[in-house]
Amino acid sequence: MPGYPEIEPYETGLLDTGDGNLVYWETCGNPDGVPALIVHGGPGSGCSAGARRSLDPARFRIVLFDQRNCGRSRPHASDPAADMRLNTTRHLLADMERLREHLGIEKWLLRGASWGVTLSLAYAERHPGRVAGMLMLSVTSSRRLEIDWLYRGAGRFFPEAWARFVGFAGLAGTYRLPTDTAPPITGLLAAYSQMMEDPDIGVRSRAAAEWLAWEDAVISQESNGSPGAYSDQPDDAKLAFVRICSHYFSHDGFLPDGVLIREAGRLAGIPGVLIHGRDDLSGGAYTAWELARAWPGAELVMIEDSGHTGSTTMTEQMHAAAERLYQQITGSG
Repeated sequence: MPGYPEIEPYETGLLDTGDGNLVYWETCGNPDGVPALIVHGGPGSGCSAGARRSLDPARFRIVLFDQRNCGRSRPHASDPAADMRLNTTRHLLADMERLREHLGIEKWLLRGASWGVTLSLAYAERHPGRVAGMLMLSVTSSRRLEIDWLYRGAGRFFPEAWARFVGFAGLAGTYRLPTDTAPPITGLLAAYSQMMEDPDIGVRSRAAAEWLAWEDAVISQESNGSPGAYSDQPDDAKLAFVRICSHYFSHDGFLPDGVLIREAGRLAGIPGVLIHGRDDLSGGAYTAWELARAWPGAELVMIEDSGHTGSTTMTEQMHAAAERLYQQITGSG
């Protein structure tokens, strides 16, 4: 998706979390602008140089960070020695708050996409006084029904790819497309998580390839997106992404089921814009719609020509929403 011109960070660092993890962060844009934190998806995708271009660098002090064990954070999840027990939603929320304090920021705008929406919601509901506004794209809350849809329900559209995804885990006789008696999908995801902990790099690599092939199948019909994007990564990034994703989603995102929508009333008074693609097969528009109804004052923008990976229209709407939020935050509207 096109954005603002390419920029480089003016400051970078590794935040010591105190438990052996080092979280990479960087700042770019206007040092005196409205602080804005980019919360990347995945979980485990890491932040990209392109994400720096998602907000106006003249208006915002743009902060990016790689969540634990991915991107430039260390240890990297592609290394079997990285301890996933130290990577949960609770840990990530503590990292975000520690980073805010380290940078001397009182309040910041949160800009999240996909899993980044889930993490942003969890942070804002825990620390509403630290959030000046929220710009959320491709809305997820990581409820069980959303995870079940992504890793099973979408198989109704791609039955061949889904059968291969399940078959590789040796669970073809156990898992079927949704029925009233279907077992919880967490068992399938736990099987992949277990494979991603195998000391044999061959096992981990094959499991990662099968997982990513499924992710690519789900976005394959998005004409304005980037089909094949999940598999088109360096090998270490693939291993980290799948290890972290399977770890989180086999544990329901380390969140009580449905809590983020159930407690969205905590966000009252925080200006927020939710932007979601109508053709998003990874996560239906119902989550964005339900969240907008539960969050007092939230604005919902539905993009008719976009899926999960976005479109030019979604980028344009993101920039317009960021400007509206900037004016609300600064009182300049």
